[in-house]
Amino acid sequence: MEESLHIGDSLLKFVQDTGIAHLAGNWGYLLMIAIGCFLLYLAIVKKFEPLLLLPIAFGMIISNLPLGGLFTPELFADGHIHWQEFANGAGLLDFLYLGVKLGIYPCLIFVGVGAMTDFGPLLANPKSLLLGAAAQLGIFATYLGAIALGFLPNEAASIGIIGGADGPTAIFLTSKLAPHLLGPIAVAAYSYMALVPVIQPPIMKALTTKKERNIEMKQLRTVSRTERIIFPIAVTIIVSLLLHDAAPLISCLMLGNLMRESGVVERLSKTVQNELMNIVTIFLGLSVGATATAGNFLNVSTLKILLMGVVAFSLGTAGGVLLAKFMNLFSKEKINPLIGSAGVSAVPMAARVSQVVGQEANPGNFLLMHAMGPNVAGVIGSAVAAGILLSILG
Repeated sequence: MEESLHIGDSLLKFVQDTGIAHLAGNWGYLLMIAIGCFLLYLAIVKKFEPLLLLPIAFGMIISNLPLGGLFTPELFADGHIHWQEFANGAGLLDFLYLGVKLGIYPCLIFVGVGAMTDFGPLLANPKSLLLGAAAQLGIFATYLGAIALGFLPNEAASIGIIGGADGPTAIFLTSKLAPHLLGPIAVAAYSYMALVPVIQPPIMKALTTKKERNIEMKQLRTVSRTERIIFPIAVTIIVSLLLHDAAPLISCLMLGNLMRESGVVERLSKTVQNELMNIVTIFLGLSVGATATAGNFLNVSTLKILLMGVVAFSLGTAGGVLLAKFMNLFSKEKINPLIGSAGVSAVPMAARVSQVVGQEANPGNFLLMHAMGPNVAGVIGSAVAAGILLSILG
């Protein structure tokens, strides 16, 4: 009899010590796991930014499994790294998250992005730099709107950067200014990047006439190899001297581009485009997803962030289109305003959307290369915007 009671007590203790028992008493864990599964569905079935959405979603699931010990939010409480607590036991994702917290992963991602980016269209048509700058309107307008909604300035800046449609930059700035918002901001940034073909066309069509969408642009001039090599060096020096807080992102972006354009380190260029990007993407996605714990994610602020993210992205799209229309008032060679929407830095998806919408109005219109100018300018613009916000609030 005593033996059977002992076995019963052991079984009961075993059940109580499992994560299942803890799940039963915490609906937040269950909801976060469900959200993670939904994001996996979007990544796998709908193919919405799968390279990052898949690891983010999986990181979200495993960090919300009770007793797993993979991620310990207390080690990063109050926005600081509590190094002394690591000796008491830290999980795998705690160590991986250090790459986000210390700003390592976004910079490494930018090296790969630079190596995959062709700044030729921007150099061939420097005016497109203005369109990329105008598309950052969403960042600063949303920053002010978020403050009006009650967010602190550092939180508002992290929300506003969603409007740049640049995931690594959003993660870099948020990890510095508002690490407690990293989960919802990362999910919002990459989700809206994936929804570029859905969000942008209605805005583009609403702000332009059919005559404007019909505008055909001349073929871009050929950019010399010398120009391509000088550009990343010059941008690094100028931006770093003027805005040192943007130096980490800009210098890494331009290093990757110099590897591409110099033609003398092809092996390194291929490595940062492939192996380095793939490894860092896995680590970045898992560790960012891990921050989306029930306590950090399930609140009214998250809903506000998601809504403000749409506003930021929409305003960025509108800003580029409206500036292109304004430039046409003073220019002999007209710009098709549709390329202005590509000023958000979702490369090359936003440029492709400009091409698709343009061809709907005029099947003989080829805007892709013209749209790539403001598109790659937007990558620089979002990094500079992050540097401005960091210099003011950091």
